Amino acid sequence: MEKKKRRHKKLQTAALAAGILVVLFFSFHRHLSRELLTGATPASASTTTVYNIHTQYHHHVIIEQGPQTGGSSLPVRVSTDMPPAVADGVLFPDWEALLLLRPSGDHRSPSPSDGSLYCLFHNGAKSPAFFSGVIPSSRRGTYRCALPASVRRRLPFYVPRLVSSDGGGALDALQKAGPPRELLRWNFLVYETFSTNSDLIVFAKGVNNRQGVDRPAEDLRCVFYVPNATVPAVRTSVRSSSQEVFRCPHPDEQSLAPLLTASAEVGESVRISLEIVGGEPGSGKNRAVPSVADYRPRAPPAHDKAPEEGSSLLCACTMVFNVAKFLREWVVYHSRLGVDGFILYDNGSEDGLDQAIAVLKRQGFNVTSQLWLWPKTQEAGFSHCAAASHGRCEWMMYLDVDEFAFSPSWGDIPTPSREMLRSFLPPPEDKDTGGRVGQVSMGCYEFGPSNQTAHPAGGVTQGYTCRRRVEERHKSVVRLDAVDPSLHNVVHHFRLREGYRGMAARRNGAMVVNHYKYQAWPEFKAKFRRRASAYVVDWTQETNPRSRDRTPGLGFSAVEPPRWAGRFCEVEDTRLRDVVRRWFGRGLDGTSTGDYRMEWEEIR
Repeated sequence: MEKKKRRHKKLQTAALAAGILVVLFFSFHRHLSRELLTGATPASASTTTVYNIHTQYHHHVIIEQGPQTGGSSLPVRVSTDMPPAVADGVLFPDWEALLLLRPSGDHRSPSPSDGSLYCLFHNGAKSPAFFSGVIPSSRRGTYRCALPASVRRRLPFYVPRLVSSDGGGALDALQKAGPPRELLRWNFLVYETFSTNSDLIVFAKGVNNRQGVDRPAEDLRCVFYVPNATVPAVRTSVRSSSQEVFRCPHPDEQSLAPLLTASAEVGESVRISLEIVGGEPGSGKNRAVPSVADYRPRAPPAHDKAPEEGSSLLCACTMVFNVAKFLREWVVYHSRLGVDGFILYDNGSEDGLDQAIAVLKRQGFNVTSQLWLWPKTQEAGFSHCAAASHGRCEWMMYLDVDEFAFSPSWGDIPTPSREMLRSFLPPPEDKDTGGRVGQVSMGCYEFGPSNQTAHPAGGVTQGYTCRRRVEERHKSVVRLDAVDPSLHNVVHHFRLREGYRGMAARRNGAMVVNHYKYQAWPEFKAKFRRRASAYVVDWTQETNPRSRDRTPGLGFSAVEPPRWAGRFCEVEDTRLRDVVRRWFGRGLDGTSTGDYRMEWEEIR
């Protein structure tokens, strides 16, 4: 009996030892596989890097830990023989990764953009990578790709590598890359900057999260640093904090010089971040906001530079996504009525917007685009437009591409005139309005589908003629000199400097905006992709169901409601349709009767 017990105990011990060996084997195998897959080195074997900012910046500002190259802070264009190296990555909503390359002076695609590149993730999963353009402020090329389902299921989310479709470069990228870096989260990030002669404008998510509640400027600092350099960071005070816009002075030349030297030595740009004083949860230490925004020092004034052309009286600015088919009608119409230039903030269009702009330019229209990939930043984009256009445009009209400014008083006018819109703008000193007018507002009429089931061939002004009865909200034309330094806006209007006031567009008659909001269902459902405003809930989210931004009778998914084509039809209004047909219609038989085409249909 005793022998049997001892034998049983030995068997138990052996089984336990075998179990431990199995666990250790699989644990080691998993660890080894992960190391081989990601190319990461153990912490004990990693090289020591002295960072230029406090320890918390190592955690809250992305640090490039891959192999470094010396040379200029603006490296030459990446060879198209190898996939470009990714410097930074941001996790956008809808499981989309934005990959940023190193800055380059070449604004063309830095590598093949024909779908031949893929994002390779740390677990071996791949998804197609699409070139998204070059960010003007940083000269960084960008790619976008979707996170595969297998990647979404496990934290953390790492920055993928770019590899060719045939697998070339994949093994090399995995074996030679440094430790994996996490994707930065979009909801807490410094993403853009703009330099003026007097200060720097910084755009950041996650610092002021609630509409109308802004963190005091004295609780913030602007921080200038060079990743992977030992030179100390430079801090300046924040003078203004409003929404996603922050203003701070430039560093003085003496403080900036070491950063520029270090930038050239390590091949990194000077980065700009925000620091929240005492903002670290639990510790009360200062908290850094991660950043992908580069700082460009001001260029010294060139005394021999030719003076710039005079500024335009009236420009139009808007944020767009996939509006190529609508653009010609909107530009031709407003250009004939007095708009000098059009500035489009491109929110990642995929429908040939650049080609549509090129066609309009060949026809003599002044249309420019600004790549603005950042989601849900309409207010910030409009702030950027106001700052960047100051000195080039006196007045800025903020209208969407489905909105058309119109005065019913034009009903009997035979031809359009470039004075039509300008006549509603007050002169610089208008005593009749009781002071300086800095903003002119126009009421909006919202038009319904008008029984259309597809985009009207003649354009929105010709196809949508039935609207809701009452005016909804308003749109504005703002004098850029009158905009408050905070650049605060609520999309429909800006906060004005002291001494300026707003007024309704009543001069020389009433001015309204025809907003072709509820279009044929195939066009309208595209709005479910994402709402542009930072403070408006996406329609797919089941929150704030009574918001005025939501569509009455519509649920939380892109499913066509019953009798959609006949909805929102309370008043038949053909006034703008008739005027536009008279001004821009071209009879196919050379007469004003019979079949016709609109002028924008002939622009190719």
